[in-house]
Amino acid sequence: MGISDEAVQVRAQGWRRLAALHQMIEARLEQALSSGHGLSVVEFTVMDALSRQDGWHMRMAQLARAAALSPSATTRLVNRLEDRGLLTRILCADDRRGIYTELTASGRKALAKARPDHDRALEDALAEAGATPEVASLADFLTA
Repeated sequence: MGISDEAVQVRAQGWRRLAALHQMIEARLEQALSSGHGLSVVEFTVMDALSRQDGWHMRMAQLARAAALSPSATTRLVNRLEDRGLLTRILCADDRRGIYTELTASGRKALAKARPDHDRALEDALAEAGATPEVASLADFLTA
C-alpha cells in the first residue's frame, strides 16, 4: 500500500514550511554574526560545538556531524578558522591517525563575544516567525 497523494502533499507542505523557517532564522543569524563578528553561521556552530565539549576538543568526524557538513567541507572550514587563530588541531595521543580540533583562547573569546548577538538574533527570528502565519506553529514549537 502506497502513501496517498494527500499524505504526500501534507509532507511536502510541512517540509516547505520547515525550509522557510530555517531560511528566516539563518538569514537573521548570518546578518548578526557576519556584520558584528566576521563569523558565518556554520563557523559559529562549529565553535559553539567545540565549546560544549568536555576538554574543549572533538575529532574531525564528530565536528562534521555537529555542523552537518561533509568531511571535506569540515576540513576547509577548520582550515579557515585555524588560519584566523580561532581553533587549532592536535594529534590524538593514543591514536596517531586521529586529529582533534579545539578552540584557542582567541576562539573562546570570539565565541563569548558573538554568543549574545547570536542568541538575540535567534530570539528575534523566532518572534518574527511566530508572527508569520505560514511558519508560526513551527516557531511556537521551537520556543515551547
